[in-house]
Amino acid sequence: MADKNNSSKTGKIQSVDRALRILEIISDAEDGLTLAQIAQMIELPKSTVHGLVSTLRDHRYIKQSDEDGRYLMGMKLFEMGTKAARSWDIRDAAKPAMRWLSKEFGETVHLGCEDNGEVLYLDKIAADSLITIVSDIGARLPMHCSGIGKALLAHKSDSEINRYISNKGLIPLTGRTITNKDAFLAELEKVKEQGFAIDDGEIMEGLRCVGAPIFDTDGLVRYAISVSGQVKDIYGKRLERLIIETKRAAKEISYALEKAGRR
Repeated sequence: MADKNNSSKTGKIQSVDRALRILEIISDAEDGLTLAQIAQMIELPKSTVHGLVSTLRDHRYIKQSDEDGRYLMGMKLFEMGTKAARSWDIRDAAKPAMRWLSKEFGETVHLGCEDNGEVLYLDKIAADSLITIVSDIGARLPMHCSGIGKALLAHKSDSEINRYISNKGLIPLTGRTITNKDAFLAELEKVKEQGFAIDDGEIMEGLRCVGAPIFDTDGLVRYAISVSGQVKDIYGKRLERLIIETKRAAKEISYALEKAGRR
C-alpha cells in the first residue's frame, strides 16, 4: 500500500510539507495562533493539526503559551538560525585568507567544520589540477583521514575522540589511512602540539593536504582550513612553507572572527 504521506507525482512528503506550512504561518503571527486558527488556515482537521503541532512542540520548533494555549515560534529555530549565521560569518572572515593561499600556492583551499561526526565543507576555492577532489561546498568526508578533520578532532576531549572512533570507526580509504587506534590517538596529539595536520594520501591516493584549526570567538575550534594538492607538488621546502602559511592564515581568520565578535 502506498504511504499516504508521500506524493508520487511531486515527490513531496505531505506531513513534512504540512509541518513547514504550520511553521510559516506561526512565524507570521506575532501573538501566536490557536489550534483552531491553524487548522482553519491550512484547511485540515484539528485532529491532524494537533499531531503536527505536538511533534513540532516536542522538538522545540514551536512552543505553547501557558496563558492562552496559543502556539508561537520556539527556541530551536533561533538556535539553528544562529548556527547558520555563524557559518556565513566564518565564510566572510575566511575568504581573504583563502584567496591569498590559493593565489600564492595555486592549490585548492578548503574551509570546513564538523557536522554529525563528518567534515562538512563550507567553502572552497578550486585550483586547476589533474586530481579531482570530491569536496564541493556542502559535501561531507570522513574526519579521521582528512586534514580538516584531524585539525578538528585534535582539539576535542578524549571522550569525544573515543566516541568518534566508536561511532565512525577508522575505516581505510587508502593503504595510508591510519586504522590503528593507538597510532591515531598519537597522531592527534602531534597535530594538537604542532598546530597543523597533514593528510598524506590517506583519503585519496596521490593527494596531500595541510590543515590548521580556526578558533572562534569562544576560543573553541569549530572550523579548520586546508590546502590540498598532488603529493608530487607539495613536498620539501614548498611543503614547509605551505605549513607556515596555512597556520598563519588560520590565525588571521581566528583574529577576524574575534574582531567581528567584539563589534
